[in-house]
Amino acid sequence: MASGGSKSVAFILLTLNLVLYFIVLVIASWAVNHGIQRSGETASVLSLPVHIFPIYFPMGNMTTGFFIIFSLIVGVVGCTTSLTGLHNIFQWNAPNIHAAAMSSLTTWALTLLAMGFACKEIELGWTDSNLRTLETITIIVSATQLLCTGVIHVGISEIIPPRIGRV
Repeated sequence: MASGGSKSVAFILLTLNLVLYFIVLVIASWAVNHGIQRSGETASVLSLPVHIFPIYFPMGNMTTGFFIIFSLIVGVVGCTTSLTGLHNIFQWNAPNIHAAAMSSLTTWALTLLAMGFACKEIELGWTDSNLRTLETITIIVSATQLLCTGVIHVGISEIIPPRIGRV
């Protein structure tokens, strides 16, 4: 079986991504919950534009709200993609590998968006340890998702041989 190497590496990377995306989901959910609980008491003394925003994050900087919301979305999409990707990798046929490749690419694009907000938050500074953990894991999961996407695309080329000499 020529595709055994890509299949096993994809399985390992998808399992690793499932764990990392679950950690992102848990920390981002905690941050949203913390922001909702503390927003009533903290945002009441702020100026009008910040007071209108329904969730005020008392920790971090002005990028924190966007970063946490996108991290929450990325965590849900990443967990779903990793679970369905594991199912598609177990099947290891052309339609399932194509589905895994497309969902992996979409998840990587969303993860890069969250990673951009993480980098901006690091640049602005003034975050607590939970947000630094979320920033670090988001940057790590963007790299592992890139590797996973590449391995799945290599698996496509192993399953479907190129057509040479056909018109």
